[in-house]
Amino acid sequence: MEFRFVHPSLTHLDELDSEVLMCSVWSDTLPSHGVAGLCDFRFGGYISSLQRKRLITGELGETVLVPGKPRLPFEKLVLFGAGPRASFEERVLTLLVLRILRTADDLGARGVVLELPGRHDGLIAADQAADVLLSAVGRERQYDVWTLVEGAEGRQLVMQHTEELSRIRRPL
Repeated sequence: MEFRFVHPSLTHLDELDSEVLMCSVWSDTLPSHGVAGLCDFRFGGYISSLQRKRLITGELGETVLVPGKPRLPFEKLVLFGAGPRASFEERVLTLLVLRILRTADDLGARGVVLELPGRHDGLIAADQAADVLLSAVGRERQYDVWTLVEGAEGRQLVMQHTEELSRIRRPL
């Protein structure tokens, strides 16, 4: 699995050519933050409207598919319920990452743009979140490129961490 990075802004997301954009929403936060908030802005409050009507609850385990085009460059926007913000921990991230991978498999997506749950709100460090993703991927899954939505600091942490991991795993 190769990681690429995109800055968390609509301008930078608009430059990508990918089929799927994935992010999470909290069950107790309205309007959404992070990539979900950016998409909500681009959709003129459509996601917030669905949340107010409880058509999107943000409950842990919820998965919602929203058409991305023509307002986004992505065919599909997938929102994952992350539960209450205050209950977020590594165990929740692991459950969400497994659901994200299963959804990517079900969609046949080999490359995905992803804002890892908890990253926008700083609830988990970028390298720790990337490690959960890499651990969940394992050796049996084959993905081409995943683009992580990260600022400069998060990008640097993930890059350093993956370089360290590759040095550790490299045979002598």
